[in-house]
Amino acid sequence: MSLRLRLVLATGAVALVGLVVADVATWSALRSFLVTRIDHTLATVRAPLGQAPPLAGGGLLGPPRAPGGVGADAPGQFVELRQADGTVVFSQAAHLPGGEQLTPVLPAPGGTAGSTYLTVPSTTPGGPPFRLLVTTYPGASQLIVGAPLGDVDATLGRLVAIEAIVTAAVLAAAVALGAWLVRVGLRPLRDVEGVAEEIAAGRMDRRVPGSDRPTELGRLARVLNAMLERIQGAFAERDATEARLRASEERMRQFVADASHELRTPLAAVSAYSELFERGAATHPEDLERAMRGIRAESARMGDLVADLLLLARLDDGRPLDRVPVDATALVADAAHAAAAVGPEWPVSLEVPDAVTVTGDPVRLRQVVDNLLANVRAHTPPGTATAVSLWRAGPVVRLVVADAGPGMPPEVAARAFERFARADASRSRSSGGAGLGLAIVRAIVTAHGGAIALDAVEGRGTTVTIDLPAAGPPATGS
Repeated sequence: MSLRLRLVLATGAVALVGLVVADVATWSALRSFLVTRIDHTLATVRAPLGQAPPLAGGGLLGPPRAPGGVGADAPGQFVELRQADGTVVFSQAAHLPGGEQLTPVLPAPGGTAGSTYLTVPSTTPGGPPFRLLVTTYPGASQLIVGAPLGDVDATLGRLVAIEAIVTAAVLAAAVALGAWLVRVGLRPLRDVEGVAEEIAAGRMDRRVPGSDRPTELGRLARVLNAMLERIQGAFAERDATEARLRASEERMRQFVADASHELRTPLAAVSAYSELFERGAATHPEDLERAMRGIRAESARMGDLVADLLLLARLDDGRPLDRVPVDATALVADAAHAAAAVGPEWPVSLEVPDAVTVTGDPVRLRQVVDNLLANVRAHTPPGTATAVSLWRAGPVVRLVVADAGPGMPPEVAARAFERFARADASRSRSSGGAGLGLAIVRAIVTAHGGAIALDAVEGRGTTVTIDLPAAGPPATGS
């Protein structure tokens, strides 16, 4: 059974109970009023009869009267006079408008003095009941006055019929009105149902309307919307986590493939030099020297690659670096001078303050500057000028390495910090190293709590900006 039907039935049941109670109360009040009015009539009829009842033997109040006079004082009413032993002195049947005469079932003679009202059945089968006023006088003689309740029963019967019709009409109206009110009242629940169906279909951004209403349904809407916000957040977090896991898995596969590719070339070269040695290079000094030189060079290349991979692995694991005060001015100057000595074809200009200090690992920070300058030599033609700047910018020390080389295409710049990222798909040795230089730079800067950014425009050079937390408060006037 639906909630709507239960509410409508409950409304109808309450209305029915209320109407029945009202009908019974109305019927009882009217019956009491009609019976009281008949009791008053009977008392009015008895008043003249009780002053001098025509009973033989004396001892009665007032002068004796003829029995026929009693009937004249109570026309149409039932009247009976009887002595204490039950002898009926006078009896008059009640007369109905159609001429029918009725008599009631009378109580037994005797009883205490006083007046008593009784309701008794008629002696005629199917006849109306009677209302009697029984008056017992001293000496146990009785005067009984009664009136049939046919008119009362007819009036009450008509009232019951009217009440039945009115009750049915009011009940039907109440059920119809209740059904309309329930439908209107449950409209927000239908909205909730519709929103739930849309959410089940995948629209996680849908919300229950009416949350601004100060009602129970408004509070329900607010609670449901808060729950939906949390559910949507949980789903979004799950999707983001899955996306990160997929991306991480893809990067791991690419990393393994790239590492295998990078190691395969020097391993193949070492294998070739070893085979050359086995084929007789040992007896030819010039071949032996070439084979050994090649093996040493390829072994050194593999050693550098493995060292870079181990460094990245340690940084990924969050292993702590040395944390000591580092003179960034001297460190950057030494790196620039070393780069100018290694590659004099790539001029380097240096602009550094007198003293700038950072906290970190001096070896790794030097590696950052060396890698950036090595990238300039690896990816720009000879004669490309490079400007290295260092200064204090509030709470950070900013290092900028800008070259005037050919720059990078947007798609290359977007993955410049990825591991094994190279501009050429062929991975030719003539166009650079293994593609780990900038990845190591970003990993070291991140491990020091810094930030790195790359600005490269094809044909306009490349600029790398690094911010590292400065050691100590800024100098006065800076």
